[in-house]
Amino acid sequence: MGFALLSRHFEKSHVPVALPKYLPHDWKGGFILLVIVWILSSFLDNIAAALIGGAMALQLFRAKVHLGYLAAIVAASNAGGAWSVLGDTTTTMMWIAGVSPIQVFHAIIAATVALFIFGIPAIKQQRYSPILAHVHEHPRFDWMRIGIAGLVLGLSLATNLIVNVKFTRQADHFPFLGVAVWVAILLSVGMRRPDWEVLPRAFRGSIFLLSLVLIASMMPVEKLPLASWRTTLAWVFYPPCSTIFRSRRSRSSRTATTGACSRMRWGLVAR
Repeated sequence: MGFALLSRHFEKSHVPVALPKYLPHDWKGGFILLVIVWILSSFLDNIAAALIGGAMALQLFRAKVHLGYLAAIVAASNAGGAWSVLGDTTTTMMWIAGVSPIQVFHAIIAATVALFIFGIPAIKQQRYSPILAHVHEHPRFDWMRIGIAGLVLGLSLATNLIVNVKFTRQADHFPFLGVAVWVAILLSVGMRRPDWEVLPRAFRGSIFLLSLVLIASMMPVEKLPLASWRTTLAWVFYPPCSTIFRSRRSRSSRTATTGACSRMRWGLVAR
């Protein structure tokens, strides 16, 4: 919910309104916006990057954003953190555990390929609602709101690093990152009033996110296959479970194959 308030601060800073002056006025403008989100997620939380990208898209496309382009924004906010030890909590924990940032950085190749693939919806978005070509008036930046957004992001990034370095044991028992975001927001209340009205809708989204985390925590992690590109690739070519029971294999063969298929599905969900 704190990141929803952050997004509103960024939107009201008038920075998104000025973007048409600097972006191409065709599908390449939408693609560059995805690149911006991709870069932001390399050092910011992916939720924050997605919300900021969504706020910019609403302004650039006159509040008419195609569902496919929204999915591309979410994909960009996830792919950008895959090659950095700063933007994603998982890669940060790998770094603290002794994994070199160089070992993570090679993921930028796959992340870049993915960026061009999910950048295809930018063409669809341009046909659905063309990018705003002109700014009707000279926008005046609200530097106070820009500063508040920077405070929230900076404090959350610093908290993420400090907690994973100094307080790794306590990190599982206290929401340090969430508290840091809210501390920054409450400190800035006297400077600019947050849009508290967005909290009810953001609360529903938080419940959904918590439900996903709860479901993920129920997975039998100790039984999952080792995480590798081979495991992921094997799933692509593995026969679907629906075809197993249509075959004339023996009962024992079907049982073994079904078990393997189930394990592969768990691996796919884990990724």
